[in-house]
Amino acid sequence: MTDGLDVIIVDDDPGVCGVLSETVKKFYMRGDILTFTDADEATEYCLNREVGVAIFIVDVFLGGKSGFFFLDTIEDRFPMVYEDTIIITGYASDDVVNMCLASEINYLLQKPVKPYALQLAVRAIVAKYLKFAKKILKDPDFAQSVAKF
Repeated sequence: MTDGLDVIIVDDDPGVCGVLSETVKKFYMRGDILTFTDADEATEYCLNREVGVAIFIVDVFLGGKSGFFFLDTIEDRFPMVYEDTIIITGYASDDVVNMCLASEINYLLQKPVKPYALQLAVRAIVAKYLKFAKKILKDPDFAQSVAKF
């Protein structure tokens, strides 16, 4: 684990995991890029991490499981998981869109994922954390209040 903001990719298709990982590696250098083809293995890894912050790229269907169920299982460890997730799907049906809206997930990409769309989504999530870090550095009172949590 690095001291950066890791990207965790969860898709039951090893080929998709590989393509997404290689795509992200071309533009992302703020943390490690980890891939999982097994939702249970991904869940175990996430629940045992020291840091409860990461960017997630998650397929809607993970074999016999739902990507949304995976996110639900790690929510206690990753309080911002829904805001920090990019959902990918082969078909963005109304049900998938509605699940994203209900879960407050703002990034939904349809396969085959366009590299620029993935890059923009990842960068948008990173920007949130960079703005937060700058605010902590510039405002000692705010930093003190955050430190109490």
